[in-house]
Amino acid sequence: MTTRVTWIAAACLGLSGVALGAFGAHALKPMLTANGRVETYELAVRYIMFHALALFAIGFLHEKFPGVRIRLAGLLLLSGVLVFSGSLLLLALLNWRSMAFFTPFGGVLMLSGWGLLVYVIATTRKGL
Repeated sequence: MTTRVTWIAAACLGLSGVALGAFGAHALKPMLTANGRVETYELAVRYIMFHALALFAIGFLHEKFPGVRIRLAGLLLLSGVLVFSGSLLLLALLNWRSMAFFTPFGGVLMLSGWGLLVYVIATTRKGL
């Protein structure tokens, strides 16, 4: 992902995180409570917000650590949070227990993104 695309993705995650958080706290609260999924919903929104900030940071790191690996780290984080939080949101809203099957795959994608980010920062010497 380019710097611009990374920042757009980060802004979209931030926007959706705030909107989903507000909607969940007000309009969806009775349904989430009835499903027993308030904590699941809140966890999904929290991961969206944290990864919005992480993607903004990765956008800034594109100049410091040029190359495909930093871009791939951002793509892995974005993909991971979409799968992880998306599956949790579907579980919370629709009470589809089968969605919980996908959540660990999103977690693995996020772990891969964070791990690649560590690798890029630890092994890049140029410009530091």
